[in-house]
Amino acid sequence: SRWEEEKKEDGVKWTQLEHRGPYFAPPYEPLPENVRFYYDGKPLKLSSAAEEVATFYAKMLDHEYTTKEIFQNNFFHDWRKEMTPEEQEIIQDLSKCDFSEIHKYFVDKSEARKALPKEEKQKLKEEADKIQEEYGFCILDGHREKIGNFKTEPPGLFRGRGDHPKMGMLKKRIMPEDVVINCSKDSKIPEPPEGHKWKEVRFDNTVTWLASWTENIQNTLKYIMLNPSSKLKGEKDWQKYEVARRLKDVVHEIRARYRADWKSKEMKNRQRAVALYFIDKLALRAGNEKEEGETADTVGCCSLRVEHIRLHPRLDGQEHVVELDFLGKDSIRYYNRVSVEKRVFKNLELFVKNKDPSDDLFDRLSTTFLNKHLQHLMDGLTAKVFRTYNASITLQEQLKALTNPDDSVAGKLLSYNRANRAVAVLCNHQRSVPKTFAKSMEILQAKIDAKKKQVEEARQELKKAEDELEDTKDAKAEANVEKKKKLLKRLEEQLARLNVQATDKEENKQIALGTSKLNYLDPRISIAWCKKFGVPIEKIYNKTQREKFAWAIAMANEDFEF
Repeated sequence: SRWEEEKKEDGVKWTQLEHRGPYFAPPYEPLPENVRFYYDGKPLKLSSAAEEVATFYAKMLDHEYTTKEIFQNNFFHDWRKEMTPEEQEIIQDLSKCDFSEIHKYFVDKSEARKALPKEEKQKLKEEADKIQEEYGFCILDGHREKIGNFKTEPPGLFRGRGDHPKMGMLKKRIMPEDVVINCSKDSKIPEPPEGHKWKEVRFDNTVTWLASWTENIQNTLKYIMLNPSSKLKGEKDWQKYEVARRLKDVVHEIRARYRADWKSKEMKNRQRAVALYFIDKLALRAGNEKEEGETADTVGCCSLRVEHIRLHPRLDGQEHVVELDFLGKDSIRYYNRVSVEKRVFKNLELFVKNKDPSDDLFDRLSTTFLNKHLQHLMDGLTAKVFRTYNASITLQEQLKALTNPDDSVAGKLLSYNRANRAVAVLCNHQRSVPKTFAKSMEILQAKIDAKKKQVEEARQELKKAEDELEDTKDAKAEANVEKKKKLLKRLEEQLARLNVQATDKEENKQIALGTSKLNYLDPRISIAWCKKFGVPIEKIYNKTQREKFAWAIAMANEDFEF
């Protein structure tokens, strides 16, 4: 295979890397004279720097963010830093600022762009494609590979997920002077934009990024990486699932081990064993320690606090029920009531004893300690691998249980989405009901009603034709009956398809299927299922996803077992 052909020594990721560097966000275009900002009811012409930051806020006026106090305060604080001393003197109060003209200007601009004639849109697309051709590819070891995100993020206001303490702060414009370039020594080194220079050019073949910079809000490094469809990423993806498949062979021993540890003499080991049970049974994330005030207050398994858990000896006819309620990654709420084994329950009672609500549940446990233990049990094993393993195995089992080989393709796809949903529920991949949900459901319902009417009419037509055949018994009438039967059958199939679509849509409104499909499910399971049941792969994976999973499409046949 193309991966085996070029084995490199450990740690070396490439021998040749050549690219154009990042594509920078276009410079700020000042507002036209007739679009004004008002302070305390009077128009006020802003300096260019202050005006640019004002437009960021104006664009977000119809967004929930701008109603949040923390967003407003952070924005106002950072905006004042960009003002001239005169502007700072005048603009003292955000509530006296009127951005509505600026907001309307951008709404109109966006509407105008949508309403452009086809030729104009085509021209814009060609310009974008030209930039993609020029900046969106690199040469890696002689192969032309696609780059993932070759554009720097434009400046704007930081949003963050959930109640992020830094929301509303100013994301500064990335300049060439902020950027570190990584390429091979003998390659054509990318030229910085005119009048600028790079922060640094380095030749590090042990990393796979092409350029990096530090963003000013979290002070974290941002990278330009290869596209998921590239060889390097595909290989990494494949290895991830191979590690999860190795877990399958030892998971029984690991489970026996943590069950034994529930009785351990050492508190540390007991906590580790109960946490591992949660990670395995409930697919919780490990939960790293975080800096306070730097990010939203979210937790995972190891960082759970006493306030996140309630213990019920009996609840709704079940014994030993643990009620979990916390904000997980991206501030998505995790709420679950689950009946656990008696030993786990007794241990949890012990862990919460004499503690305050804000104390750690697993106070002797860190993710580092947990992962060290896991690495000791199996090479390459971390808490994350359990999520991948449990997600993939769940999909495979659900597909076996739900697929009816005699179903239509639409029916099989409904079963596939139901299996995918079981995984999304396990991983707690939620979404808020889409804003357009009610409208699109209404449209679909109207289609169903219209189709029902057509089916009813076709039934009556068929009945009429059959009566006619009774009377005349001639060949022409017989052919007519056949024709009407075929039409009815076709319409009934269409109606069934629409009904399946509606069921699927309804069941799916609060669940995000994409996350697990792209990150947790071995694509070979889905591809094998498609091949086995005659479902076209493009019904499951779109073009981008098929590029990302090209390795799996080439590798999996219909009897692949995870």
